[in-house]
Amino acid sequence: MDKVRKVIIPVAGLGTRFLPATKAQPKEMLPIVDKPVIQFLVEEAVACGIREVIFVTGKGKRAIEDHFDSAPELEAALAKKGRSESLKKLRDIEKMASFTYVRQKRPLGDGDAILSALHLIGENEPVAILFGDMLVKNHTPYLKELLDIYEEYGSTVMGLTRVPKKDTGKYGIAIGRKIGERTYKLDAFIEKPKAGETSSCMAAAGKNIITPSVINHLRKVKRKDGEELRLADAFILALAKGEAIYGHEHDGELFDCGSKLGFLNATVAYGLEHPETKDAFRKYLKAKLKD
Repeated sequence: MDKVRKVIIPVAGLGTRFLPATKAQPKEMLPIVDKPVIQFLVEEAVACGIREVIFVTGKGKRAIEDHFDSAPELEAALAKKGRSESLKKLRDIEKMASFTYVRQKRPLGDGDAILSALHLIGENEPVAILFGDMLVKNHTPYLKELLDIYEEYGSTVMGLTRVPKKDTGKYGIAIGRKIGERTYKLDAFIEKPKAGETSSCMAAAGKNIITPSVINHLRKVKRKDGEELRLADAFILALAKGEAIYGHEHDGELFDCGSKLGFLNATVAYGLEHPETKDAFRKYLKAKLKD
């Protein structure tokens, strides 16, 4: 069984839910306190031993490339001012991993974005997929838990999060039987189910380990010209053919930073832990709650 050595992070979305803030910058570069959302995802992959990061970008995403590149003028200015700690943080970012950038020519869904990067993936190579909006605040990197499940079963693994029953129609929902404390063997996957279609509340969490089999199904999905392709389409095909896919529920807190509320929740959660902000921020929030 091949090790997972690469991660694909699709970041080609337009970020329209955050306009006008995203008119001139990618939504993935919006900061949670002092760190852009996308850096959290890269750090998660690196913490799991993955050192090859593939971004699938689109128009207006150059700031992501610049963020993970060197910044000689800024570094020189920090060195001149004796800002050694800030200088180290900048240099650590560019050294974290090997970064490759692939342009998705048209916004045709996350599945199409993944296909755009497959020339960088070996024929029999599994790969991690992290979607650029989803942060999981966990005691250990959530991706590491998914990798552990992959190494145990040798099959595709989908990250799962529990959502309220009333909200299941907004998500892709996994249906399966529990085989471990937070692990499931899936029977089916339904994209945005209608009311009464399933009793499951286990939604896709935007983090996956996919095998060559699922990649092949993604290539074979039939779609009309201009129609979006989703990774979920490949999951549905694989399950319909009886192939094994596992799901693993996180035990931390998930933030959908593609929504305003999720982004604000993440800012509060991380702001209450940041050494420069936690005490004053906590005092501020307590005062506001009394108003």
